Amino acid sequence: MRSSAAFALISIALPAAVVGHVSARPGDGGVAGGANPGADVIVGSIPDVSKYGSVVVSGQTIMAYAIGTTSCNIGTAQLEWFAQPSNRHPFIPQNMFRHKDGRLEQIGMSWGKHGFTALQGTLCGSCQSSGTGNFLGIGCSDPYSSGLNGSQSGLGARWEVNASTGFFPGTYNQGMPGAPSTIGRRLQVNANDLNPSLNAGSSYLVEAQYIHPQDAAAGNDDNNGSWRAFTVGSLTSGAYTLTLTGPTVQQKSAIEAWPTLNPAVTLVTRDVAGDGRFILGYYVRSNGNGTWRYEYAIQNINSDRSGGRFSVPIGSGATITNVGFRDVNYHSGEPFDSTDWSASVSGGSVTWQGGVHSANPNGNALRFCTMYNFWFDADRPPTQALATLGLFKPGASGAPSAVDFAVLGPAAASSPADLNGDGAVNATDLAALLAAWGGSGSADINGDGSVNGLDLTQLLADWDATP
Repeated sequence: MRSSAAFALISIALPAAVVGHVSARPGDGGVAGGANPGADVIVGSIPDVSKYGSVVVSGQTIMAYAIGTTSCNIGTAQLEWFAQPSNRHPFIPQNMFRHKDGRLEQIGMSWGKHGFTALQGTLCGSCQSSGTGNFLGIGCSDPYSSGLNGSQSGLGARWEVNASTGFFPGTYNQGMPGAPSTIGRRLQVNANDLNPSLNAGSSYLVEAQYIHPQDAAAGNDDNNGSWRAFTVGSLTSGAYTLTLTGPTVQQKSAIEAWPTLNPAVTLVTRDVAGDGRFILGYYVRSNGNGTWRYEYAIQNINSDRSGGRFSVPIGSGATITNVGFRDVNYHSGEPFDSTDWSASVSGGSVTWQGGVHSANPNGNALRFCTMYNFWFDADRPPTQALATLGLFKPGASGAPSAVDFAVLGPAAASSPADLNGDGAVNATDLAALLAAWGGSGSADINGDGSVNGLDLTQLLADWDATP
């Protein structure tokens, strides 16, 4: 264990070959956000991973890991780094994700590491050292190894943290249970989600994020997450060996890796006024049998109000099947309910309902630094739609109760004049009708036995009828 007294004045430099690609520099908030005056802490590198074995919980083998995080202050002011009982330090949660069959899912999470002292490294360029462990200097970096981030005594519960403001108690874990042996508080994942024989063709990544009140107050808290890929190796000492690969992708949350893994994915970002950020990803694929799979994932980056309800509109006459949902379970005594969100198809939409704050403030909600998945099949092709994420916690008077995302959803049942079934009546259908003129078949829109002027009249009446 390092102490601030012993390391306050040390300035260190690690080669890029050790920690991965390094790009951020002071004042560079990147496309993810930041670059406002003030402190701006990011994950500059995820350099290593530790494993701690496994424990069988309710019949399931749960494995425990931790990842290292090297922070960088790419802002224009020194970043406070005071140990408890002060809350002027970072909180560092860790997550794990799997990409399988086109879907990116969160498969694991940890509690958050509480910072206690800052070294003055040069990972992200020239370091203006603060000369003390109580501040991370401008341009400086601070390495926390995976062993340090996996130390159970330094890990704090997520429920205490307001990610929008960066606030949490200085003396953390008050009233929380002690850490269970081996896996407690660490980055937990079900062995089945890593088992190579059950996940052929899958790829994996880990993510870390820094949450800090000073960074949030400066408006530089939308670029604090970074991710890195890993591979799954042999099973030894109760857990699979994980090997980090490629560079650390700085200032990008895990969901921003999805389009890299699946180019069909589109991302939509929404900021809640006075609160925080959500990023939604979606894509649609044909199942080859007259139905389409609709996939959605939402990551809460730093919203304290959280998500409690998700709804996707569906066109009239569309048949919906195979509705699905996936979340990730809290653990080690976190008080949040793990009941899955319920799903329903009614009122012209597919809706997933989570916890209701007025009934249970600890109900299942899409909280910060967490991603949930939603999907279904439909017998109609995609068209433009507006999905809605209802917010879990109430806001101030006049604050929005929901945010909308422009997505693709199932079109309405098509007009008989939509001869090619693409969801619109247009020139392609007109050409098909004219080609069948005087004959019969599907171009006989009114069913009178002949393709004629009456059918043309119906087609023109429905022209450009995009459901």
